[in-house]
Amino acid sequence: MGTELTIGQLATAAGVNVETIRYYQRVGLLDEPAKPMGGHRRYPAEQAKRLRFIKRAQALGFTLTEVAALLTLEQANACTETRDLALRKRELIETKIRDLEQMHQALSQLVQQCDVGRHGAACPIIDTLAAQ
Repeated sequence: MGTELTIGQLATAAGVNVETIRYYQRVGLLDEPAKPMGGHRRYPAEQAKRLRFIKRAQALGFTLTEVAALLTLEQANACTETRDLALRKRELIETKIRDLEQMHQALSQLVQQCDVGRHGAACPIIDTLAAQ
């Protein structure tokens, strides 16, 4: 039998807070061990690895639903499906990057209009945002 941890020890080992663990239990990403009579739940130390996996996947932009799919795929040893999911996520990120670049360009143009100055005229940024 491996080492078992309290929820606080598990949180520390995984670099998350206790409420994160409880939330992941509520949404089904993490099992909640049985509570012994008069005692405290004890978590297998390996759960810290699962928690770190979840947090790394989130840092790459995966939603919790997608993380659940990744965890299922991990158990099924389904590399092709995992790759496809990662490709779809990468395409979504590329689209977001393009959208952000367009937003950046539009804001840069508005700021430039302000820098040119309109002496007494309304603010070009406000005018643009208020235009219909």
